[in-house]
Amino acid sequence: MVTLRVPATTANLGPGFDSFGCALSLYNTYTFSFCDHLEIQGCPSAYCNEENLTVVAFKKVLEALGEPWHGLKMSVQAEIPVSRGLGSSAAMIVAGAAGANMLYGSRLPAEALFAICTALEGHPDNVAPALFGGLTVSLMDHNRPLTVNYPIHPSLRFVALIPDFTLRTQKARSVLPDQVPRQDAVFNASRTGFLPRALELGDERLICAALQDRLHEPYRRSLITDIDFIEQTAKKAGALTFCISGAGPTCLCLTKDPGFAAGLGNQIKAPQSCWEVRELSVVPADQIQY
Repeated sequence: MVTLRVPATTANLGPGFDSFGCALSLYNTYTFSFCDHLEIQGCPSAYCNEENLTVVAFKKVLEALGEPWHGLKMSVQAEIPVSRGLGSSAAMIVAGAAGANMLYGSRLPAEALFAICTALEGHPDNVAPALFGGLTVSLMDHNRPLTVNYPIHPSLRFVALIPDFTLRTQKARSVLPDQVPRQDAVFNASRTGFLPRALELGDERLICAALQDRLHEPYRRSLITDIDFIEQTAKKAGALTFCISGAGPTCLCLTKDPGFAAGLGNQIKAPQSCWEVRELSVVPADQIQY
């Protein structure tokens, strides 16, 4: 039997559309053990079958190891909300892949797990931080995912604003244009190199300048109820930055103020929706144990 905790992730951080991701301290906890049939506990009955993303990833690793599929006993305690822009699908995939590898002696290297998870997810920006922790920047090179890891200054606090409604990734993708103005591409490209260094230094001026986007946020804002009110309230409360987490609808603030989350929670009374304020910490690489 093996047990592992997979962190939530935020992606599309600032200018890093489909490339920047960060592991955050909200977890799904999984337990896997051998079984001669499939038994799943802790998730809705509609997902207690072999189409469950965690089971799909588990079986993919068995294929890579040359091991037959007989069954699996799996239990999950989920903290990561589904379809909220916090990497729930990546967490399911990473859990299945890493759990299978651990259960069969950790025979696959991390790079192979990363490739399997990326193929299932379709992009590396969430699975990379879920697998490796910290701030990751990822890309695809001839169908091969690559990632590098950066430290984040310990003074920075990540505050997630999680609404009571969902947003499917497919819908969030559908509003993006096939082409963007050159000046918007330059805007993002010029900030991409700044952001990792700004986060490493904890430099407020650089963070505010770098953590901006013109490639996806302007098109997705209309899908997120009350986002203008939420952003205005967060900035009045002292947020350094405000951005959409992943494809949304969760939004993310950065701050150095230890009282920011509590203060913001008392102020958010949106007209049409309810929002939960959660202060989260970055999960560094040395806290990932699989």
